[in-house]
Amino acid sequence: VPAGLKQTLATTGVGEITYECREKKDMAGAHEWVFVAPVATLYSMDRKPVGKYYAGPTWEATDGSKVTGKQVAVAPAAPGSIPLQLVKADPAMGVGAMQGVAYIQRLNTKGGVAPAVACTAATKGQRQQVAYEADYVFYGS
Repeated sequence: VPAGLKQTLATTGVGEITYECREKKDMAGAHEWVFVAPVATLYSMDRKPVGKYYAGPTWEATDGSKVTGKQVAVAPAAPGSIPLQLVKADPAMGVGAMQGVAYIQRLNTKGGVAPAVACTAATKGQRQQVAYEADYVFYGS
């Protein structure tokens, strides 16, 4: 996170990531699990629901304010967990907790990687949900 920004909100997201078995674009006849979308409930540090996270990526507070953004950096996480991530936020929509958010960090990830079950021509089109958990830390000025 760039210098000069301060933490404005810290949450833990608990939910699942959907993957779909699809044919590889560059290898006819080969298949792979492809990320489709996340969905998670965001909890405060005292485990109260404070919002939700979903495709976009979008973080929406219970007050209706929300922010989307673009990934600017990733770093490996523990084996079996989705990578750590830094997202540069677009200007927030609505008035509330997400106002002024400039960056979001995804930290302390657990789970969420593509399914271990085989993805083949026979399972093409099937979807699997994989549980995950991650801390989302929001920064602004």
